[in-house]
Amino acid sequence: MHRFLIVIEKAKANYSAYSPDLPGCIATGASREDAERNMHEAIEMHVHGLIEDNLPVPESTSFAEYVAVH
Repeated sequence: MHRFLIVIEKAKANYSAYSPDLPGCIATGASREDAERNMHEAIEMHVHGLIEDNLPVPESTSFAEYVAVH
């Protein structure tokens, strides 16, 4: 099993998502939930494609933290 961090951002009319560990693997959606679901599908297709092409699946090296500023 592979785990990848995804970043979901609000755009003007929708949401977009990407994974820092999978360059070029992106998705959009009308809502945050849509973008998350679409990104999950995009990652599955991306990873399956890498495996089918006998290419290495990158290890996840990204982390996310919130920073509080007073």
